[in-house]
Amino acid sequence: MPSSNKTFAAKLRNCWGRALLSLALLLPILLSGAPVVAQRGHRPPSIDDRVKVLAKKLDLNETQQAAVKKILEQRQQETLRLRLDSSITGSVRIERFRALQDDTVERIRAVLNEEQRKKYDPLAPRRIQPAPEQRSVEDWIKATTPH
Repeated sequence: MPSSNKTFAAKLRNCWGRALLSLALLLPILLSGAPVVAQRGHRPPSIDDRVKVLAKKLDLNETQQAAVKKILEQRQQETLRLRLDSSITGSVRIERFRALQDDTVERIRAVLNEEQRKKYDPLAPRRIQPAPEQRSVEDWIKATTPH
């Protein structure tokens, strides 16, 4: 294998590795709406667990906790509906999960005071821009697809 092919293959493996790692890191955020809590066994954190974490982190009062719980319950119902909807494609499903997450974050932010809003930004990882030399999966597809 020529040296340039080895370099390209190494870059491709690295790109795919980063893409899979990004997906693995993003998926819990998309599906949970709250910071990921250390899990006991394989049981995902319950809505009550998520509310407790947010209540402690943001110093939520009882009214805020009730409002956040209701928002998370509604988001859970919509997530289940999206998962079970066989009429939508994977890419559309992901777009809808992201939109649902964005909406959930905005609804939670609406019940927080200014100090709490400063501490609550679960979408920050999504706004991190890749390094200029970092190629995306789309770049790889374009480079490997015959024109």
